[in-house]
Amino acid sequence: MRRIVAVLARAGMAKAAPGEVDPDEFLRAMAEDVYEVAAGLELVTPVLVTSVPELEEIVWPGTQVIAVAEDVALRDVFAALDGDQAAVVAADAPDLPPLLIGKLFRELGRAPLAVCPSENGGAAAMAATLPLPGWAHPGLDEPDPLQALRAQAPGRRMVAAGPGWHRLRSPEDVRFLDPGLEGWDNTRALLRQP
Repeated sequence: MRRIVAVLARAGMAKAAPGEVDPDEFLRAMAEDVYEVAAGLELVTPVLVTSVPELEEIVWPGTQVIAVAEDVALRDVFAALDGDQAAVVAADAPDLPPLLIGKLFRELGRAPLAVCPSENGGAAAMAATLPLPGWAHPGLDEPDPLQALRAQAPGRRMVAAGPGWHRLRSPEDVRFLDPGLEGWDNTRALLRQP
């Protein structure tokens, strides 16, 4: 079974940068942290899906990079991935624990879609058995993607919920970052700069 973890980085995610931090550098740091989590997982293939020019510099050699439009539909992202199962992770969740991605894949054993809802709206990650079911029109930025997908599904058990997390969607959201949590080194270093 081929599992893919795709990091979705869009230019609009840079708006979460605190006032003293360069937005482009902030997006790059967050995306690199999420990519490092994906690349560090066993038995998955990391992929970068991005609308940001030159962001491919953050990935390891040989990593597939898929260029997309800023407003790409998540359905089209899943369609571009060549595997049996895929998780798409928002690049603005730099401290997302790898265990939560693993739990999404485990949920695919009982449902064709699994969502890691974001505490502050949207979803931090979403996983699906490929090809994506025809009824599913997922979105990481839906106010309540779990409810939206369950409303689309032919049955409630078609969409599983994983544990929730958070995304950095505004400058105030950096308060969600836990200094005691391992990882997110690039974002952490950028926020510590004078």
